[in-house]
Amino acid sequence: MQQILTGLFRLMPLLFGLGFLAPLLAQIIERFGWVLPNGLTPLVLGLVVGGLWGSFATLKGRWI
Repeated sequence: MQQILTGLFRLMPLLFGLGFLAPLLAQIIERFGWVLPNGLTPLVLGLVVGGLWGSFATLKGRWI
């Protein structure tokens, strides 16, 4: 059980990026009415940005 929780906590920045930052960014884009190029949906852009940022935070151990 401890190994499972340890592995889960190591991935928390990635899960935070995908589960919180991605929908938040999508809602911000929709709220301001921004039109994305090539028919890209706000959620896809949010998942890309949140996933990249969360991956960076997971690998480097910091958000900035």
